Amino acid sequence: MNIQLIRHATLWLEYAGLQLLVDPMFSEAGVNPPINNSTNDRRNPLVSLPFGKEQLLKPDAILVTHLHADHWDAAAAEVLPQSTPIYCQPEDSARITSQLFSNVMEIGKSIHYQGITITRTSGQHGMGEIGKRMGQVSGFVLQAAGEPVLYIAGDTVWCDEVKQAMDTFQPDVMVVNAGGAQFAVGDPITMNTEDVIQVCRYAPAAKVIAVHMDTINHCLVTREELAQALKAEGLLNQVLIPADGEGVIIDK
Repeated sequence: MNIQLIRHATLWLEYAGLQLLVDPMFSEAGVNPPINNSTNDRRNPLVSLPFGKEQLLKPDAILVTHLHADHWDAAAAEVLPQSTPIYCQPEDSARITSQLFSNVMEIGKSIHYQGITITRTSGQHGMGEIGKRMGQVSGFVLQAAGEPVLYIAGDTVWCDEVKQAMDTFQPDVMVVNAGGAQFAVGDPITMNTEDVIQVCRYAPAAKVIAVHMDTINHCLVTREELAQALKAEGLLNQVLIPADGEGVIIDK
């Protein structure tokens, strides 16, 4: 299995002989305004793609965890081939289809795609009222013969839904959206340093890959800050914090 972080939550996976694109966001740096109700006025994305998006236009399939613009944006929808299989949560299929994609499939619980079982998981995109306002989000667990079990948690904080997925699937590798995304008021809506530490301690045998940092203006935890916190807790060897464009090869 090869996991390449493109930028933010956008991943390119080589898994069971297939090429999978996750949560494509192709916007050029600075073309979008700051997130509403955030604590700074930096325009998004903060950084450019690490290479031309032309390298990302021919995946075997696309996985979309949810439709917030930092996970599925107009720039990606405009250039991805409209016949590409897209797997998403049921709440999002109508909108993606309305963008003229012809091969959109909902994952209610799980599906089988060319030797891969893809199971949809749930999470909490923040707690309490803010979590309700952020709407439904999903993650995905990928399983295939000869491959590590991969859990892409999606936009969620550390919560019972994440624990349940970890208990059920015992992932070998877990991708977490860190960055501690947060508005001017309220608690984080993605994992912060404390949440990543909880993940590591809950599943000490799992390799954790932390992404979703240094790209969107309301993600306040940087790669450097996360690395320092993990080092202080003796957990840095368990966690990979890839740079944009960096790939990670993990064998079963």
